[in-house]
Amino acid sequence: MIQLFKLKKNGETATKGTTKRSSAAQLRITKDINELNLPKTCTTKFDDPDDLLNFKITIAPDEGFYRGGKFTFSFRVGPNYPHEPPKVKCETPVYHPNIDLEGNVCLNILREDWKPVLTINSIVYGLQYLFLEPNPEDPLNKEAAEVLQSNKRIFEQNVQKAMRGGYVGSVYFDRCLK
Repeated sequence: MIQLFKLKKNGETATKGTTKRSSAAQLRITKDINELNLPKTCTTKFDDPDDLLNFKITIAPDEGFYRGGKFTFSFRVGPNYPHEPPKVKCETPVYHPNIDLEGNVCLNILREDWKPVLTINSIVYGLQYLFLEPNPEDPLNKEAAEVLQSNKRIFEQNVQKAMRGGYVGSVYFDRCLK
């Protein structure tokens, strides 16, 4: 069980005779995680329950082109959070106009539209929306964006090929169907 209130209870923790205060980023991420209201299609995973600054969220869309897939994103929350957005990478190779083959995600609130008032919940809903409504107007994977704009049927076939595990063009995708 994750001890979400550990940081709050121990606002100061004694370590070898010194006092160590929780950083603003740690306090804010604790609050964000405590207030997470994930849809049924999302789950969280903390590899180290004591490290709330690094975690994973898995999204399993139940509608749209990516229905039936399972996509994992890693979140790295930096010391300037919430004044800077967390670093978010897609660990699951995916044929998507807004996610490149290195896992970089093109989502406006992770870049120029980030505001400290936004939360981890905001990002999760933004990522989920990318699977429901891929945006070919702001692509990282230009080839996928061009196919989506020119022929949705071929785009859907390519998404299905990739999710089943196979090649789309010269790129191989691991199976990610649940």
